[in-house]
Amino acid sequence: MARWCFSHRLVVLVLWVGALFGLGAAGSSAGTNYSNSFSLPDTDSTHAYDLMVTAFPQSSGDTDTVVWRVSEGSVRDTAVRERIEPALKEIAGMKGVGDVASPYVPAGATQISKDGRIAYAQVTFAEQANGVPKELVEDVVDTAQDAGRAGLQVELGGQAIARIQEPPTGTAELVGIAAAAVVLFLAFGSFFAMVLPLVIAIFGVGTGMLSTILLSHATDVPEVAPLLGSLIGLGVGIDYALFIVTRHRKGILRGMAPEDSAVTALNTSGRAVLFAGGTVCIALAGMLVMNMRFLDGVVIATSLTVVLSVLAAITLLPALLGVLGMRVLSRRQRRRLAANGPESVEPGGAAARWSVTVQKRPRSIALVALVVMAALAIPVLSLRLGATDQGNHRKDTTTRQAYDLLAEGFGPGFNGPLQLVAKDAEPAAVQSLVSKVRATEGVAQVVALPSRPGSGITVIQVVPTTSPQSEQTDQLIDTLRDEVIPQSGEEVHVGGVTAIFKDFAAVTGDRLPYFVGTIIALGFLLLLIAFRSLVVPLTAALMNLIAAAASFGVLVAIFQWGWGAEALGIGKEGPITAFLPVIMLSLLFGLSMDYQVFLVSRMHEEWVHTKDNARAVRVGLAETSRVINSAALIMICVFSAFVLSGDMEGAMAGIGLAAAVALDAFILRTALVPAAMHLLGKSNWWLPAGLEKRLPHLAVEPKEDAPELALSVPGPGSEPGAGAGSGAGGSAVHGFVRTESGEPVGEAILTLVSPGGSQVDRVESLADGSYILSAPAGGAYTLAVTAGIHEPWVRHIMIGGDPLVHDVVLSDLGVSR
Repeated sequence: MARWCFSHRLVVLVLWVGALFGLGAAGSSAGTNYSNSFSLPDTDSTHAYDLMVTAFPQSSGDTDTVVWRVSEGSVRDTAVRERIEPALKEIAGMKGVGDVASPYVPAGATQISKDGRIAYAQVTFAEQANGVPKELVEDVVDTAQDAGRAGLQVELGGQAIARIQEPPTGTAELVGIAAAAVVLFLAFGSFFAMVLPLVIAIFGVGTGMLSTILLSHATDVPEVAPLLGSLIGLGVGIDYALFIVTRHRKGILRGMAPEDSAVTALNTSGRAVLFAGGTVCIALAGMLVMNMRFLDGVVIATSLTVVLSVLAAITLLPALLGVLGMRVLSRRQRRRLAANGPESVEPGGAAARWSVTVQKRPRSIALVALVVMAALAIPVLSLRLGATDQGNHRKDTTTRQAYDLLAEGFGPGFNGPLQLVAKDAEPAAVQSLVSKVRATEGVAQVVALPSRPGSGITVIQVVPTTSPQSEQTDQLIDTLRDEVIPQSGEEVHVGGVTAIFKDFAAVTGDRLPYFVGTIIALGFLLLLIAFRSLVVPLTAALMNLIAAAASFGVLVAIFQWGWGAEALGIGKEGPITAFLPVIMLSLLFGLSMDYQVFLVSRMHEEWVHTKDNARAVRVGLAETSRVINSAALIMICVFSAFVLSGDMEGAMAGIGLAAAVALDAFILRTALVPAAMHLLGKSNWWLPAGLEKRLPHLAVEPKEDAPELALSVPGPGSEPGAGAGSGAGGSAVHGFVRTESGEPVGEAILTLVSPGGSQVDRVESLADGSYILSAPAGGAYTLAVTAGIHEPWVRHIMIGGDPLVHDVVLSDLGVSR
C-alpha cells in the first residue's frame, strides 16, 4: 500500500483534500448538537433530577444572571434604579431574550441581599447556551455594564456569558502547532520535513473533528469531546508522522532511493504506528468499562480522531513523501550525501553517550529516577474529585466577579443550592423535614418551592453555608441523605448540580480500579504478543502506573493546591473535575504505550539479531531516545497550549498530559526503563515455552525484504539515489581481527548491516582472528565489531562483485586504526 500511495500521490492527495472539504461542508450545513448530560443511572441525584423535570418543566432557554453592587447606600436607591431598570428593560426587548426577572418587582424581593448592597436579575434566553448568538450575548453584556458607574459595579454570570469570554476557536491548536513547528525544524533542519508532520496532524484532526460534529446528531457527544479529540489528535498525528519521516530520512541518508526508503519506513515504523494507534484506541475504549454515557461520546470523538490520524500517516504521508522526493532532506544533507556517500548505521552523539552511561550505572540512575517520580506523586494522596464552576475562572473575568458578588451578598452556598425532591409526600411530613433541615449544621436557608399543580412533587431548596466545591458541602449532602431524610419517613432525593457532581465523583472513584485493571490487562496482552516476553509488558504496566501517579501529583499541586494557577492564567484552585482521571488515564496509558513500543521494538530487533541484552538495550536507547524526546517535546508544546483554550477541563487535561509526557519520556523511557532492563538482563526476554507455542505472531517492526538490500549508492558528484558502483549478485567480505600489537582476537562478534538498518550476516572470529561474512549483493554496508572489553568498532564499506578483504585492528581502548 505504501508503494501504491507513493506512486499514485496525486490521487491520494485529491481524495484526502476532497474528504476534508466535503466533511467541512457537511458539518457547516448540519451544525453542532452536543449534549452535556452528567446524570448517572441509579443515583440519588438522578432520581431527584427526573422528578424536578416533572415539577418544573423547564423553558428551552439558558438562564444567566446580571449582578450589581453599590459601594454606598442601597440598590433600592432611586439613582441606582434609574440606571439599572432601563438597562433591564432594553435587555428584555432584545430578540432572542425570553424573560428578565427583576428584583424591583414584588416577586423579586428575595433577589436583594439582606444589607441591600447587592442584587441580581435573571435573564432567560430563547435558546440553550451553545445556541445563543454571540452577538446577542455581547449586546446583553454591553448594555448591562454600560449601566455601571463609579460606586456601581455590574457583572454577569452564566453559561452563555462564559462562552463569549473564551478565546477564538482554534487558538490553542494554532499555538500548539506553531510551537511544534519550531521543534520539528530544529529536529530536522529542513522546512519541508518540518511541514510533513503538521500537515498529517491537520488532516487527521480536521477530519476527526468534522466527523464528530456529524456524529453529534446521531449520538450523545459532550461539548468537551471535540476539544479532547483535537488535543490527542494533534499530539499523536504529529508524533506518528515524525517517527515515519525520521525513518524515511535515515533510509535515504544510508543510500536508499526515496521510494524504497518510504516503503521501508512504512513497513517498519509504519507498522509500529499502526500498533501504537491501536493501543491508544484500546486504552480509550477502556472508558466504556465505566458505563457512563457521557464518556461514550468522548470515546467516539477521541478514538475516531486517532484512527484518522493513523490513516493519514500511512496513506497521505507516503504520497507527500513522493511529492517531495529528496527535498525531505536539507540542502546541506543532500550535498553531504552526494559528496561522502551513505552515513554509518551505528548511532553516535549525546544519545549514544547517555546510553553507555545508563549501561554502566543502572542502579544509581534507576534509584534517582524513582525518587524523583515518588516525590512528584506525593500530592496525589490528597486528590479530591468534584466539579469546576465559574468560581474557578480568572479574577479579571466578569463571570468570576459575578460569582463572587453573589457569594458575598447571599452566601457561598448560593451558587450551588441543593434540591430535596419527594413525590406524594404528606404536607405534615414535609413541614417536619423543613424544620429538621433548617436546624442542620451547615444549612443557611431552606425554602419550599411551589411546584406544578397536580404533579405530586415537593421541592425544598437548601442553600448551604459553604461553597459548592467545599468539603463541608459534601459532608452536608451525606448528612441529609444518611441522617436527616431517613428520620422523616418519606422517600426524598437530594439533587442539584452540586449533588450530581458529588455522585459522579463517587461513581468514578468506585469504578476506576476496574477501568485501570482493564486497560493494563489489554496493554499487557498486546505487548506480550508483540515482544514475546512476560517481563517487558510487566515493566510497561508498572511504568504506566508510576507515570500516572506522578502526573496526577502535578495536577493536584497546580489545580487543587493552587501552586502557580493564577500565574499561569488558569484561575482559582478547586477540586479535580470528576471525569478527568478516566480521560487522562486513557490518553496517558495510550501515549505511554506508544513510547514503550517505539523504544522496546528497536531493542527487541537487536536482541533477536544478537541475543546480547546489554547491546540490545544500549543500541535501542541510543537510536530511539532522540526521536522519542523530540516527539515528547512536541506533545508537551501541543498539550500545554490548551491552557489557552478558555476551558478549565481542557486546561487540566493539557497540563496533566504535558506533565505525564515529560515525565514518561525524559525520566521513565530515557532512564528508568533502560536501567531496569540492564539490571534484569536476559530475563527481559523470558517466555515459557508452552506459552510461546500458543501465542499468535505479531511483528511490530519486521526486517526489510531481501530485495531492498541491493541498494544503489550515490558517488561523489552524482545525484543521491542514482546507481553508482552497485554490484549485483552475492558477494562477501573477509579478513582478520587483530590488536594493535598484531595479536589475533578470537570470538569477536562481527555484524554486517544493510543501509536500511537490518542485519545481513553475523559471525564470530576464529582463534586466529579470521572471519568471513556473506552479502546478498554488492553495495554499501556497515561492518560493526564487538570484542570483549573493546568498545564497538564501526566502518562503512563498499562491496563489489568480488570478495572484499578488510582487516580490523582494535586498540586496547577500542579505538580503530
